[in-house]
Amino acid sequence: MSIPYSLLPHLWYWIAAVVYALVLFAAAYRAPWRTLKDESHLHVFLGTCVLLMPLWLIKTPILPGLEYHYLGATLMTLMFGWRLAIVGMSVVLAAAVLNGNLDWAGYPLNTLILGGVPVAVSHAVLRAVERWLPPNYFIYVFAAAYGGAALAVLGAVLAAVAVLWLGGAYSFAQLADKYFPLVVLLMVPEAFITGIVIALLVAFRPQWVSTFDDNRYLKGR
Repeated sequence: MSIPYSLLPHLWYWIAAVVYALVLFAAAYRAPWRTLKDESHLHVFLGTCVLLMPLWLIKTPILPGLEYHYLGATLMTLMFGWRLAIVGMSVVLAAAVLNGNLDWAGYPLNTLILGGVPVAVSHAVLRAVERWLPPNYFIYVFAAAYGGAALAVLGAVLAAVAVLWLGGAYSFAQLADKYFPLVVLLMVPEAFITGIVIALLVAFRPQWVSTFDDNRYLKGR
């Protein structure tokens, strides 16, 4: 789902750069940086970014600008909250640029689609789980982690498809024929990997998952 600079009109990339700058500023300004003053938390944050970087090198191409690789946005959101997740995904995509998998000109647009959109979806799913579902360990893992990751991929796919269609890169018929049939297949591995990792973390390292509250999900059960 990484969109090269040559695929869309240049105006789209300039607009994306402005929007991305505003989103990154809003996230960084209110991010809980004090939590990273603890060296153990800082190491976990940086380590998660580093572990996601090689996963972005493994991708399945479909069409130029339409490919699949593990995003990790839901994992970052559940572990660090949406603000630090935006910062973390920005670091991961910057590494993808340095590795030659993305170009700098397309970095803001790709970061919005592959980082901002799935982080926003993951955060929305988490808030819905907290508000509407019982406080249960299994509900957190299956709804917030598995479900959140699947919907995050769906959100990123729909955003990428909308941009490529409206930007004139592909016709809707091309997108429907080549990409839509694969959407479920793209959601499954993201949900599986994220769900397994979060399940293991909340079981053995719950302090690494900032959105998991022991008192809410485990105390008295």
